[in-house]
Amino acid sequence: MFYLRAAKPHLALCTNPLETIAPVSDFTAFGLDQGILDGLGAMGIRKPTPIQAQAIPAALDGRDLIACAQTGTGKTAAFLLPLIEVITGYKPKEEGSVRALIIVPTRELALQIDQQMQAIAYFTPITSMPVYGGSDGASFDQQKAALSGGTEVIVATPGKLLSHLNLGYVSIKGLEFLVLDEADRMMDMGFIDDINRIIKFLPKDRQTLMFSATMAPPIRALAKEILHQPVEITIALGKPAEGVAQEAYVAHEPQKAPLLEHILNTNEAKSIIIFAGRKVEVKNLTRHLRKKGFNAQAMHSDLEQGEREQVMLDFRNRKLRILVATNVVSRGIDIDDIDLVINYDVPRDPEDYVHRVGRTARAAKKGQAVTFISDKDMREFGRIEQLIGYEVKKLPLPDGFAAGPVYSTEKRSRAPQGGPHRPGRNGRPGGRPSGGRPNGHRR
Repeated sequence: MFYLRAAKPHLALCTNPLETIAPVSDFTAFGLDQGILDGLGAMGIRKPTPIQAQAIPAALDGRDLIACAQTGTGKTAAFLLPLIEVITGYKPKEEGSVRALIIVPTRELALQIDQQMQAIAYFTPITSMPVYGGSDGASFDQQKAALSGGTEVIVATPGKLLSHLNLGYVSIKGLEFLVLDEADRMMDMGFIDDINRIIKFLPKDRQTLMFSATMAPPIRALAKEILHQPVEITIALGKPAEGVAQEAYVAHEPQKAPLLEHILNTNEAKSIIIFAGRKVEVKNLTRHLRKKGFNAQAMHSDLEQGEREQVMLDFRNRKLRILVATNVVSRGIDIDDIDLVINYDVPRDPEDYVHRVGRTARAAKKGQAVTFISDKDMREFGRIEQLIGYEVKKLPLPDGFAAGPVYSTEKRSRAPQGGPHRPGRNGRPGGRPSGGRPNGHRR
């Protein structure tokens, strides 16, 4: 497959590239099967994003690939299109074998990628199946049949895939592609041992594509072990999309609940995600909003799989206006047209801020992100501003609210730990502070 080579490397934090690919302006330049182009057209996808323009030619040329790209950059199609093209156009190495294996950190991401796979490949004969835990016996039997019966593309979480592999019936001798998506997230969640065990089952004669939002030393070490002379690409690492209008309120903890209600009552956004740090906060905040009459549901790890899928389906279909979530949906969940993201708590990891904010203004659209900064969160928010390279606009509190704390990244208040966040009268902090988490607590 022909592709262009850039005169200068287009890299940021991915260093020492062997090769870089010049951008391409149209999907037809890749020589893709007409069925794939028809699928993209039906989805309204016309022009490659930067990660697609650089990654697709390298993958089509048979190269291993390591790509640094945050959510919302189009990275899913960057690996799906080459897989579909090769599987559509070439006979399998071995009949009845899985041909492409995509490993992801969460069941939600597995479902989302499988859905996008089916949409793009609608006009091709390719079959795919998501494989994840938390399912009933019937689902397990369906997954077993897919893994042993030659379903071409499997999208799986590490633990469940390893369970199937250990049982010995997975047909993978003819595997051609291995994709690791959200590699840094899988490491954060402790899946590195599972991934290493999975790789031992796989044929060495394969093409491996790795996608990660960050390129920390453990990711580089893994890439060195499993990739062969990879092409390296970095796309806008650590920067929110240009279409996101980022704003912040500096508020005392007791002011945050009434401030949130004010925003939800006055903002016309039809699709809103509110991020809180821990699932207990998500549960409490969701109960509070529902008592106030807001159409809100929670998303956290304690929900059963069926409940999680129904909540996400309702949110995608605009039956649910407000989704209150932990970081479980901050990465890798492809939901179009989210109007507003609210960080009820400042994330402790600056990269998580980028991923949370990246839920809106996807695919060059516009969006809004609002963050609440309390006394104890100022230093953390300063680290976020340092990462993204600019200050986020601080808005004055609405009329009727008492003055919030003075924003300063040089100091951090030592308010005693209290109970749940409770608003004072007219949003004023009253009596004993109710700060929630002690300083330095890791969520």
